[in-house]
Amino acid sequence: MNTLSSFAARTLAVILACGLYVALSGISSLAQQPPAGAGGAPGQGQGRGGQGRGQAQQGCAPSNGRGGQLADGPWEYGNGPNRYRVTVVTKALDHPWGIAFVPGGDMLVTGRSGRMHVIRKGVLDPTPLSGLPAIQCDSPTALGGLMDVSLHPKFAENRLVYFAYSKPGNKSADSPAIPSTTAVARGRWDGGSALTDVKDIFVADAWAGGPAAPNPACGRGASADDAIAITKGCSVGPSSGSYGTRLAWDKAGLLYVSLGDRNIPMKSQEPGTHIGKILRLRDDGSVPPDNPFVGVAGWKPEIYSYGHRNPLGLWYRESTGELWSTEEGPQGGDELNLIKAGKNYGWPLAGLGRNYDGSTIGQGFSGPNIEDPAVFWVPAIAISGLSIYDGDKFPQWKGQAFVGAMRAGTGQFVGRVTFNAKGQATGRDHTMLADLRQRIREVKPGPDGFIYVLTDEGPGCGPGITSTPGGSCGAVLRIEPVAAPAGAPPAAAPPGGRQ
Repeated sequence: MNTLSSFAARTLAVILACGLYVALSGISSLAQQPPAGAGGAPGQGQGRGGQGRGQAQQGCAPSNGRGGQLADGPWEYGNGPNRYRVTVVTKALDHPWGIAFVPGGDMLVTGRSGRMHVIRKGVLDPTPLSGLPAIQCDSPTALGGLMDVSLHPKFAENRLVYFAYSKPGNKSADSPAIPSTTAVARGRWDGGSALTDVKDIFVADAWAGGPAAPNPACGRGASADDAIAITKGCSVGPSSGSYGTRLAWDKAGLLYVSLGDRNIPMKSQEPGTHIGKILRLRDDGSVPPDNPFVGVAGWKPEIYSYGHRNPLGLWYRESTGELWSTEEGPQGGDELNLIKAGKNYGWPLAGLGRNYDGSTIGQGFSGPNIEDPAVFWVPAIAISGLSIYDGDKFPQWKGQAFVGAMRAGTGQFVGRVTFNAKGQATGRDHTMLADLRQRIREVKPGPDGFIYVLTDEGPGCGPGITSTPGGSCGAVLRIEPVAAPAGAPPAAAPPGGRQ
C-alpha cells in the first residue's frame, strides 16, 4: 500500500481530502463538533475534553439519539447495477454494537447496555440471553458495556460464542470511581435462551477509571495545552471512553482484539500495557508463539500492533490474508489502516487531525517508523465498523471497503471506499444510507451475501423500557440488490428528498 510520507505531501493530501469530502458529502463547513465537558479538574483519570460527542449520556449509551427517527421502509437507492434496497430487520434494540451470523440464518446482536439478543428467523426475540458476566455499564459517561460478538470458526462443532465487554474492577474505599478494563469471554450456546460455561479467556491489562497515583503534571493549571499534557502521560478525556474493541478471526483460527487508548494517549506507545493496541490470541486466550513481541523484554506478548487511538472496526480479509482496522481520530484524522505485525500506527506521536483544544497532535502528520493510514478523513466522520465485501450478490462492489460513520453533520452514513489494482484507494462514496440520518455502528456482510448495518441509536429500548418520545431505537438493516424496472419510483421516498 503506497502512502505519503513527507510533511508537504501529507499537507497537500489533507487539503485534497477536505475538498473530496466536501464534494462527495455536500458539507459546507469543516467545523468540528465540540467535545463533551468532563467536569472536575483535568488530570489523571479525569477529563480534559471528551469524545467530541456533545450529548448527555445515560448508562452505557447516550440518553437521546443524535440520528433521526427511522421509518419502516423499505427504501431503494441507486441506478443500474448499483441499485439496492434497504429493509428493516428490527428497530427495537438499545445501541447495538456487534452482530454474528449463526448457521441456519439466525443472528446474535449485542448492545452496549449489556444485552445479547437473538434474531430468530428474521424476528427479534425480546428476551435477551442469560448467563452473561457482570458488565461495567453504570457510568453516565461510559462508552463501554457489551461490545463485539463473534462465533468460533468451528462454531458448528463446538457452539462457542465469543464476546468483548467492559469488565468492572474493585471499587476503592477512597474513590467513587470503579476501574474497568476490556475482557474477552466465551460461552456455549445451543440455540436456546442462555449462554452456558461462560468464562473469560482474556482480561486485558488495560485498567483505567479508578483512583490513580498523583501526577502533579496533570493537575489543574499544569498545562493548558493538550499536546503538552499528553506527553506527560495525562488523560485528555474520561477514562470511561475509547474502549475500541472489535473481534476478528484469521484463517488459522487466531483471534484479533482491538483496544482503544481509554483517553490516556501515551499508553498507546507503552509496551507494557494493552491500552491502544491490537492483540493476537489463540482461541483459549493464550499467546501464539510467532507474535511479533514474544520474548522481547518489556513488551506484552499479546501485542500485534500499537499506537492506536480508538479502533472501532476490525476486519480480516480471507481472500488476501490482510487485517484491516478503522480508527477514530479526534478533530479529523479518522483512519482506515492496513495492520501489519509489530508496526506502530502513530497515536499520539502523529495524527492527521487536531486535539480537541486545537493543538497539534505530536509531531504532526507523519514520522519515522510510523505506518501511515491507507485512507483518512478530514473532517472526522466518527468512523466505526468495517468490512471488505467479497460476496457474490454485489459483484460491482467486490473488494471495496465499507465503513460506518456516526458524526452528526459530517457522518451518519455507510462509506464505500474503492481501490485500484495496486491496492491504492481511488475514491469514496458517502451517499449510502445518508438520507436515513442514522449513526452507523457496524456494517458487515452476511453469509447470504447481503450487507447488514447496525445503527447506534436507542435512548432506552428493550423489555420494560419505554423509548423517549420522538427518539429512535437501534436497528438492524439489510442491504440487498434490486433490479429496477425502467421508470419505477423508489419503494419509499427517502427522507429529505436526496438520493
